[in-house]
Amino acid sequence: MPRFFVLFALLTQLALPTLPQLAAQEPLRRIAFGSCAKQDKPQPIWDSIVELKPQLFLFIGDNIYGDTEDMQLLKQKWDLLGAQPGYQKLKRQCPVLATWDDHDFGANDAGADYPKKRESQQIFQDFFDVPKDSPRRQQEGVYHADVMGPPGQRVQIILLDARYFRSRLKTGFKPSEPGEGYRGKYLPNDDPEATVLGEAQWKWLEQQLKVPAELRVLCCSYQFLPDEHGSEAWGNFPLERKRMLKLIRDTKAQGVVIISGDRHLAEGMKLAPGPNALSYPLYEMTSSSLNAPSGNMTKAGVRFATEVNSYRVGLTYFDTNFGMIDIDWSQPSPVIRMQVRDEAGGVVLQQRFSLADLK
Repeated sequence: MPRFFVLFALLTQLALPTLPQLAAQEPLRRIAFGSCAKQDKPQPIWDSIVELKPQLFLFIGDNIYGDTEDMQLLKQKWDLLGAQPGYQKLKRQCPVLATWDDHDFGANDAGADYPKKRESQQIFQDFFDVPKDSPRRQQEGVYHADVMGPPGQRVQIILLDARYFRSRLKTGFKPSEPGEGYRGKYLPNDDPEATVLGEAQWKWLEQQLKVPAELRVLCCSYQFLPDEHGSEAWGNFPLERKRMLKLIRDTKAQGVVIISGDRHLAEGMKLAPGPNALSYPLYEMTSSSLNAPSGNMTKAGVRFATEVNSYRVGLTYFDTNFGMIDIDWSQPSPVIRMQVRDEAGGVVLQQRFSLADLK
């Protein structure tokens, strides 16, 4: 790791101001989110995010690429993110909430068997300024929830931890026919003992879904709806995916939308209402990557790329991007725009619906 980056990281950490706080009764209108940031590479995308003046930023995972069991090295990599000038601007402008994915957790595609997960969790919480006396310091896993805004305009942010407890993945997936797009190596794991969240987090989530809120943003580090592409997704654990949908139904939680990252691509998805789904449409928006575009865009000769995803609405975007949730509370039925924006801040993908649609 270059000595300059390490020294710059340590010096700039000393100069960070007090973190901004969102007023409890201030309606959330602009929530930015993103994933997959190479900490040792330039991150110019922060300038566009800051220019849009989000009231909150959600880091969805792969916030750095740690990939180590050396905790000193892991901390140094977090410090490199903290030293990014654009990220410092963001922290001065709005609060940042986060969960992790595999690379900032500690290893590619890692789950409960990662041996340094407890130590990694403490470094993660230090970086994101979790108070030393917070109950989050005592629990296993980095899951967390907050409700922001006044009654009638409450937004609940639910950050899931899909790494700390997650069971082993099942490999052996083989593509069926050429021309159906890119496919990963994982098979669905139908073991009833296999888990994504672990029982403690499942019980916590059940209670969170009963907390009064008009809109609930469920933050998944990897995709929830897709179950065909064979890469990491909730579809690798179909019983857990069904459990999530059943839990939302059973708790009668309204206003649920999903944001996700991980894939180094961006796309919008929708699960239509039905007996095996919800009573309302379930929208998901994936945004990735903040500064590491998909190889599908950079390999010589590649003109386009796709993969099987029956839930996709519209196109897939492979270049650098971030996500934005825009909430217009002024309408009789508030209008929600879940967007993907390019490095310059322009909208490239959007799903638009009203809050009344999520009941």
